[in-house]
Amino acid sequence: MLEEVERWLSTRSWSASDRPLHQILAAKQRTGRSVSVVLPALDEEETVGDIVAIIRHDLMQQVPLVDEIVVVDSGSTDRTSEVAAAAGATVVHRDAILPRIPAVPGKGEVLWRSLLVTTGDIVCFIDADLKDFSSDFVSGIVGPLLTDPGIDLVKGMYDRPLGSAAGQGGRVTELMARPLLNMHWPQLAGFVQPLGGEYAARRSLLEQLPFPVGYGVELGMLVDALHLVGLDALAQVDVGVRKHRHQDGQALGRMSAAIYRTAQLRLARGHLVRPSLTQFERGEDGFEPRTYSVDTEERPPMVEIAEYAKRKVA
Repeated sequence: MLEEVERWLSTRSWSASDRPLHQILAAKQRTGRSVSVVLPALDEEETVGDIVAIIRHDLMQQVPLVDEIVVVDSGSTDRTSEVAAAAGATVVHRDAILPRIPAVPGKGEVLWRSLLVTTGDIVCFIDADLKDFSSDFVSGIVGPLLTDPGIDLVKGMYDRPLGSAAGQGGRVTELMARPLLNMHWPQLAGFVQPLGGEYAARRSLLEQLPFPVGYGVELGMLVDALHLVGLDALAQVDVGVRKHRHQDGQALGRMSAAIYRTAQLRLARGHLVRPSLTQFERGEDGFEPRTYSVDTEERPPMVEIAEYAKRKVA
């Protein structure tokens, strides 16, 4: 590990308990910064309501840390939107945001569009499939951004159990993202959960970043933020244990391919053949190939979008 990373781990890695809630609130009042929480959601009716309700109760009603909760529904076929709204979130459909640019499927697409329907100086992203959710996920990762003006992006770190096996979740992280970062961006080797969906950042940073439309968004954001603001402006906070729905091996393969493509684009920006991933499923006549395109599209920095610029002027 680089000496720079060892130093970073000792100065930019914290626990949620390092910043008590009263200290975070005092910093918010002193700085006047507002906080938006965004939940990208697709068919998450079983969990999204509890997450919204806990954030509203703990961080809006009990203490005024969060100013708005926005759930961006990316095309759910279940009751995700109704459940989220009933729990107290503002619900916006992905396709209703910036209709001039047709939406494409993907998590990064939703996060990018969320910048147009939120107002916070600090934007906190939380995945909508978390179980046994704690509001520490929000206060823990927002805290450094309110108390330290030199921090621009904070990732959550946590244990990820797989069934009854502790620490065995995050298979794509260990098999794809961590080797990529260690080999090509060793300054980022200290991040425990580089692909985690729980992180917060200053709007002033997010609006300057391109957003890969799919699963590569978290890795792309880390790499681009490193180049834009430097390692010392990045941090991570231990928020305990993250429990969520796990995907099957083939879905993880498609996710890994998208993440590899995101890394590849950042390593060499020249012309590249549009990639695909072939997987196999057993059919009546033996193993049959199934070929999927790997998403490569990226959205430009939001500051380049005319509608966003107009909103900021207004």
